[in-house]
Amino acid sequence: MDISMRKLLASLPLTILLFVSTAKAQDVELMPPPPLDPVKVRATMEKAVDGFIRPGYETFRDKARSLESTMQALCADPSVNKMNDAKKGFADTVDAWSHIEIVRVGPVIEQNRFERILYYPDKKGLGLKQVQRYLAEKDESVTTAEGLKTKSVAAQGLGALEFVLYGTGAEALTGQKNDFRCRYGAAIAGNLANIGNELVTIWTAPDGTAKNWKEPGPDNPVFRDEREALVALLGVLVHASEAIRDQRIETFYKGPDNVKFPRTAIYWRSGLTWKSIGDNIAAVQDLLHTAHMGDLLPPDQRSIIGSIDFIAKSMVRVSGTINPDVEKALADDKERAKVDYLLLNGKDLIYRINDQYGGAIGLSSGFSFSDGD
Repeated sequence: MDISMRKLLASLPLTILLFVSTAKAQDVELMPPPPLDPVKVRATMEKAVDGFIRPGYETFRDKARSLESTMQALCADPSVNKMNDAKKGFADTVDAWSHIEIVRVGPVIEQNRFERILYYPDKKGLGLKQVQRYLAEKDESVTTAEGLKTKSVAAQGLGALEFVLYGTGAEALTGQKNDFRCRYGAAIAGNLANIGNELVTIWTAPDGTAKNWKEPGPDNPVFRDEREALVALLGVLVHASEAIRDQRIETFYKGPDNVKFPRTAIYWRSGLTWKSIGDNIAAVQDLLHTAHMGDLLPPDQRSIIGSIDFIAKSMVRVSGTINPDVEKALADDKERAKVDYLLLNGKDLIYRINDQYGGAIGLSSGFSFSDGD
């Protein structure tokens, strides 16, 4: 079995906890859920792979390729207009990644691919230090995608490119042709496109990862049965929901009574913090529906999907109204209240997916899929 997948499955329960005497009433299923239907589970896994995962990586690859082209055009003929094109390409690539990054299992976490695309949170500022060093020393080895991929993972992804486009000294991009900073940025974009292409290739191989996800069984190296496969898919949703709250927001803001660190927020320089968070939330909802995970619920409990939708839509709507300037947002009572809303409802989203949905299909009852991970 794939090591990363085994690690995930080892952290999850393989027995159904139907009754726990110390649990709250709402955490206990009064009636045992029906047994999983293998045919329905396989259909769900197939839809997750073909309708969400593979298209997600294809979109990311395509946006990264387009970004590489706009960066190369900027380097060849610097101008404000081409700079704006590059920034738009960056925003489009962030959008694409924010949608598919909720899948934190499988090939993307092998060979440091995830960290090479996005090294965050970076609590020690390693990425910024490396990027600044490359820019100061004008290290030519980082001006090609091939050379860059052997360097620090913290300085070859979206965070590094954001600094190139928006950080101190970015005005150089509209000055001299083929400036070092611009060529470094183009190399980052090329590196992102290459990683995206690797992921697309792996997921489209006829006898590879996609087959393992869609056809669980005793001879499958990843999932020995339908239950293991569904545990992993539900784990994607739970881990993603927890990461939105714990990594994307609480990294820089843990509530009004705590110290705030706006300049540690993801994409704060480009003003894409709340947009990316909203994309993450929407992606959770998209995967849930694309995979038709509601079909696995007993008929009398399908309202759970409606509850998840209500929370997710509200969070996406609110995140889209917060001031893109994170520092100003956290300094304003009304704006900060919106962030508090995301934290509060983020906790509820986790509960609805993990406890309510998971419990209804017999995979959890008051259990967090992140425990032990």
